[in-house]
Amino acid sequence: MNRRFRTMMAVLVVLLALGFTFVAPAFADPASEARELVEKSKLTFENFMAAKDLEGFRSLLRRAQGVFISPQLLQGAFVFGVSGGSGVLVTREDGTWNGPAFYTIGEASFGLQAGGQASQVVMLALTERGVTALLSPSVKLGADVGVAAGPVGVGAEAATANISADIVTYSLSKGLYGGISLTGAVIAVRNEWNEAYYNKPGVSPSDILMRETVTNPHAAPLLQAVTKAASGSVKMQTGRHHVVEKGDTLSGISRRYGVSVSELRRLNNIAEGEYIYPGQKILLAPSK
Repeated sequence: MNRRFRTMMAVLVVLLALGFTFVAPAFADPASEARELVEKSKLTFENFMAAKDLEGFRSLLRRAQGVFISPQLLQGAFVFGVSGGSGVLVTREDGTWNGPAFYTIGEASFGLQAGGQASQVVMLALTERGVTALLSPSVKLGADVGVAAGPVGVGAEAATANISADIVTYSLSKGLYGGISLTGAVIAVRNEWNEAYYNKPGVSPSDILMRETVTNPHAAPLLQAVTKAASGSVKMQTGRHHVVEKGDTLSGISRRYGVSVSELRRLNNIAEGEYIYPGQKILLAPSK
């Protein structure tokens, strides 16, 4: 009985991680969810651009042909470890950034894991092969296309010259930026969200990113942020930070620095009900 319960819970985690829900699916609004994901993706991208340790990321971005952004990749386990989330892909075609197209990302690994965590993930497609792989209905990283964790820290910019992988991955987890191995992860097209966001049945990532048969003005802020950053015209914006200590709360940080809780959530892409933790860097205001 106990084994059966653990198995059922594991299946539930997989489905939830990949973005499915058992609760009132008839009331889900894919268009609204897609718009929210685009807005969160812009904030995530800006966080990565502002990170002091990601000079390598900024260097690689200038030659990237595609950028995949997942504002929240969930990881946890009952019987086996799972991770999953949703993401958007924008690509560069003749110097112009197009998109986004919508995807799910997930993987499963056997072996009991303790607890769970949420990470923000950005992947840079450095080659035409990398972009082409992401345009397919689904792709397994490391099997269908080469993938590597991106270099970070001192000397990272110089290390980018030796990277030969099609896709390079970066993450933010528990306040720390770094390269992340996503070998074995499966990225699949989220058709329902693509159709809802562009209000066109049957629209594909190739229609959105290559043929450019559809657009949505709502995506302009995200595309502008990527365009400006990829051109190399964005300087690192460190801003003011507060390093979370034990016992800190968003409301306490808000009172201490005179920044509203809602603004702190917006600046740091912190969802309602999401906890902060010791060591996490909270952006208080972007530098001018």
